[in-house]
Amino acid sequence: MSLLFLPVLTTNYYLIFPLSGSWAQSPVLTQMSSVSAFLGSSARLNCTLSSGFEVPGYHISWYQQKTESMPQFLLRYYSDSDKYQGPGVPSRFSGSKDASASAGILLISGLQPEDEADYYCATYHGNTEIEEEEGKEEWEEESESPKIHNIPRIS
Repeated sequence: MSLLFLPVLTTNYYLIFPLSGSWAQSPVLTQMSSVSAFLGSSARLNCTLSSGFEVPGYHISWYQQKTESMPQFLLRYYSDSDKYQGPGVPSRFSGSKDASASAGILLISGLQPEDEADYYCATYHGNTEIEEEEGKEEWEEESESPKIHNIPRIS
């Protein structure tokens, strides 16, 4: 049985999209230093919001970026009744939240070698109406810009 090791590139997360408003309005995301799992098993990646921010009020989107490729949208999760799986993304990728830990979660079940990649989460706070047509998400109300943060590399 092969072991798949999931190191974290950094414990500090860098914003890729510019922020709107003040820094005080944006949560800082933190994450465990590493995760390891066997091929075929599951890996859980957390996107934990800083103190004072409650995950139930945030939409959490997840992206996968393979070497020398553009990031690809995986999924968006707000609640069990308000979620969206990206086009062609296998159901073994799923989102959830842990309100007690104020964390968004990406669960990858049945780990495969092609899951080696960088993973990113984006947080969005505010009421939204989402149109999901032909694999596109359109944010109808933009009270804040999405924020994307580096999460671990699966290798």
